Amino acid sequence: MFEAIVWFVLGLVLLALGGDSIVKAASGLAQRFGASPFVAGLLLVAFGTSLPELAVNARAFAVGAQELALGNAVGSNIVNVGLTLALAALAYPLVVRTRLLSPLLVLLAVASLALIVFGLDGAISRIEGIVLLLGFVAVLAFLLSRARREPAELQESIANYATTRTVLGLNIIRLVIAVVVLYYGARWVVQAAPVIGAGWGMSPLLAGLLPVAIGTALPEVAAAIAAARRGQGDMVVGHVIGSSLFNILVVIGGMAALRPMPLPASFVRLELPAAIVFVLMLYPMLRGDLKITRGEGAVLFVAFLAWVGLELALLF
Repeated sequence: MFEAIVWFVLGLVLLALGGDSIVKAASGLAQRFGASPFVAGLLLVAFGTSLPELAVNARAFAVGAQELALGNAVGSNIVNVGLTLALAALAYPLVVRTRLLSPLLVLLAVASLALIVFGLDGAISRIEGIVLLLGFVAVLAFLLSRARREPAELQESIANYATTRTVLGLNIIRLVIAVVVLYYGARWVVQAAPVIGAGWGMSPLLAGLLPVAIGTALPEVAAAIAAARRGQGDMVVGHVIGSSLFNILVVIGGMAALRPMPLPASFVRLELPAAIVFVLMLYPMLRGDLKITRGEGAVLFVAFLAWVGLELALLF
């Protein structure tokens, strides 16, 4: 058990390092081959933080641990709002300047609801997985078209987020290092998580939902708090919503498109509705004064603790 925890922690460290390296490489290569800093920054803000989770889920899927991957994908969405966003808002109130995030939050709720509907028969089919992937393409098109209507100041801030060196050789080296580091990080996490989960009486699904989802989110929590203190509320909320959309549409959709994915009835009744509840809690915060206060962050965090407590109570 102790050895598994050590490997798990080492895997999380490698995932954090690999995620940072691949974001820089992706930004540098995108701009090297003609993407504007604004477009590169927009995509990194929306989906860049999902890459460590993607590595874990790809590894879990490859070795047949679909329940672990499913639990991590949905658990990460709850953790994104209830832990990452909540702690960032508690550290410093988040001022959100863009109104683009509210419709993206609605799309996230729709995607989560679609996943529930698809899972009513006990599985997500290949066709349904392809529908989710096409949904991501539609979200991407919407994001790129609507973002250009945002104020010039905000567009400049997003472009600055993607600032990095665009030297081809440097970014290829960054990419290779990132792939290797993410591979071993994901491998160690996926190997250790079921052992840790079993030691605590958890199924692979619950192991992905709690320790893996929370563990892989910890670097994002630290980054979100730092961004909040710099007044980058748009970046924090953009990361949370974009990462959650990516988890449902690309991670779960991609896995289902390759192989039909069983969806336990308990998951459809509890965890997926819980993810939607967190989205619904966040929506009025973004529709109101475009500011997530410390009090609202506290509400989200208490709701997160209540959800974890419920999951553990049902376990024991």
